[in-house]
Amino acid sequence: MTPSRPSVTADRVRGRVVTLLDAPSNLGLRPPAPGRAPGVVRMPEALRRAGLAARLGAAEGGRVAAPTYRPEIDARTGIRNAAAIRAYSVGLADRVKALLDRGAFPLVLGGDCSILLGTLLGLHRRGRHGLLFVDGHTDFLTPATSRTGGAAGMDLALATGRGPAELADLEGRRPLVRDEHVTVLGYRDVGDPAIYPAREIFTTSMRRADLAGLRTRGIRHAVGDAIAALRANGVAGFWLHVDLDVLDSDLMPAVDSPQPDGLSLVVRLWGVGKRAAADLAIAASQVGRGYSDGGRSSRVLTTRRTPGTPLAIASARVF
Repeated sequence: MTPSRPSVTADRVRGRVVTLLDAPSNLGLRPPAPGRAPGVVRMPEALRRAGLAARLGAAEGGRVAAPTYRPEIDARTGIRNAAAIRAYSVGLADRVKALLDRGAFPLVLGGDCSILLGTLLGLHRRGRHGLLFVDGHTDFLTPATSRTGGAAGMDLALATGRGPAELADLEGRRPLVRDEHVTVLGYRDVGDPAIYPAREIFTTSMRRADLAGLRTRGIRHAVGDAIAALRANGVAGFWLHVDLDVLDSDLMPAVDSPQPDGLSLVVRLWGVGKRAAADLAIAASQVGRGYSDGGRSSRVLTTRRTPGTPLAIASARVF
């Protein structure tokens, strides 16, 4: 049964109207094939066409267009499109901060995960905040450990001040978020921790719960623990980052790095804590343009939700 359209009032977050901001950047990804640019730039359009704005009763926040994608790896930083990502992050931060300053609740539609740098930069300009990072991967690679040179696999490391200064020290604000103010949830890419390329994350003070840990603890409890820790650290609020590859690939096939298993059913994540804003990233390399799921991935995001809940994700096995 298709859920009814909630009112704008129902879709306020702590009294702030949810405001969609498109950030269709593909700068952090490797090319899917020679001569082709990653198609994730089409995600905001696909979600809007599937009725996301109407279903959320969301206000319009505009669009931050990305520079032209180039496939080459920058020789100095070891990261694709490093200079373009830096410039884009500043522009995205300007728009995010402007929305926050006027009292909106930005919901940023990516785009690949490198948009995290711009969203957190905008938040950092307003003070000290935390990060709830929900992702099928830890995104804690560096140019030395990445096989692709894509910032979308390094975004959490860069945001916490690791890596080349061009992206890890935006506006001299390294880090954009402190390790102790980060919780990472839902990743399932580790395998053997001893040889995991991003194993440096295990030496940090970040709170972590992989997919198995979520199922053991329960997503509501895991999120509650994260928020309690943020409150204890005295942050003004936190950013919720969701990479849609955290969902089961059978449910959400239109992602750039699909994996078996993943979160599958719907629970509420939205109505908890002092979120400053949120983003969605890495859905739809091809969705909206002849992708083989016929647009099902877009419909999942716009119909599998409870009234008054702008974003809902979870797992059948969490409870």
